[in-house]
Amino acid sequence: MSQRPARVGTPQASGQVFTLPNLISFVRLLGVPVFLYLLLVAQADVAAIVVLAVGGTTDWVDGWVARRLRQVSRLGELLDPFVDRLYILATLVAFTVREVVPWQFTVALLAREVLLLGSLGTLRRYGYGPPPVHYVGKTATFLLLTAFPVLLLAKAVPATVFSAAGWSLAWWGLTLYWVAGAMYVVQARRLVRAARTR
Repeated sequence: MSQRPARVGTPQASGQVFTLPNLISFVRLLGVPVFLYLLLVAQADVAAIVVLAVGGTTDWVDGWVARRLRQVSRLGELLDPFVDRLYILATLVAFTVREVVPWQFTVALLAREVLLLGSLGTLRRYGYGPPPVHYVGKTATFLLLTAFPVLLLAKAVPATVFSAAGWSLAWWGLTLYWVAGAMYVVQARRLVRAARTR
């Protein structure tokens, strides 16, 4: 990755909170409990698919609007990937409960999150914030958030084409998710090594 995470407290974006991209992220965040209710409580699969599809396919909107309107903020830089991860984790838990995906797939994704949390903790100890989101990670997130509604649709309306498409996207997303995680770990190790030699 060409960019390096900034030292904690180093302003790289504005301190604005009430911006249009942040509002979009908050709306996406509200979609998570709505999706969980529809899928696990009401078991309204069609409505859950719609909420999940909207939440997943709008993943790029907040970042695009922020750059387009020059409203990049520190809150947005933290909120956008947080919402993405929350969608993925919430969907995984719900899908595992409903047996849409096997538990092994869930464990594989959660293990990557644990690895990344460890790297973030190490960076923070040396005064660094989270690394910038990499295009590989964004691509992996997009693939996973696209795969999930397709997999749910395959369960609601059994069809080989939906299942094949959903699992193709899911496995590619999982692979790239781990590639992005490995890239973050490598970057973290380089920064820690440089900090120790100073």
